[in-house]
Amino acid sequence: MPKAEKLVFAKLIDDLIATGPVQPSYRNYSKLGKGKYHCHLSYHWVACWECFNGEYVIEVYYVGSRESAPY
Repeated sequence: MPKAEKLVFAKLIDDLIATGPVQPSYRNYSKLGKGKYHCHLSYHWVACWECFNGEYVIEVYYVGSRESAPY
């Protein structure tokens, strides 16, 4: 992943830790389903994460190209 996207991803992780799974300030943020979310780090790169049963446990299950994203 290019350096610029790595920096955006690092900020996303910090924001997930600080404020939880809902991150509407990120580009193309959306809820994918029950407890699943995603956003674009850039046009070609995305991150997907899941919050389990409303708990404050978040798993980032995909970071990679938009074309291969599991949604």
